[in-house]
Amino acid sequence: MADDAYWQPLLANFKVSKSNTIHLGVFIEPYLQLIIEGKKTLESRFSINRTAPYCKVQNGDLLLLKRSGGPIVGICQITHAWSYTLDATEWDTLKTQHAQALCIQSPAFWEEKKKANYATLMKVRHVRVVEPAIPFVKSDRRGWLAL
Repeated sequence: MADDAYWQPLLANFKVSKSNTIHLGVFIEPYLQLIIEGKKTLESRFSINRTAPYCKVQNGDLLLLKRSGGPIVGICQITHAWSYTLDATEWDTLKTQHAQALCIQSPAFWEEKKKANYATLMKVRHVRVVEPAIPFVKSDRRGWLAL
């Protein structure tokens, strides 16, 4: 990334602190590829309990994109983050206002997430593929880590 006009100065000056965090998100297809292609501009995470990234991710944080069962293949910046305690109104808002940016085509997605009490939405920008991919061994089932 040394030749990248956006990432080189950002990474050179990035300091991990309470206001800046690096996160690792585990992604499955087709969502990983949709983010890399810039078609999916909003990432979501749903949970029954208050687990990361709920209220842990902030504007300006960095997100490493890890393929499920594989390596880190990309990086992006979170430009906006919203955490929700879900109720019927919030569910309707998420479905109607954000389905397109989330690239959600199937009603089955919403059915799978129906038991969730919490949601985090994150606008992602400046997606960059990391080549070569970076091996990252992770043996637990968490789909999100704040590093």
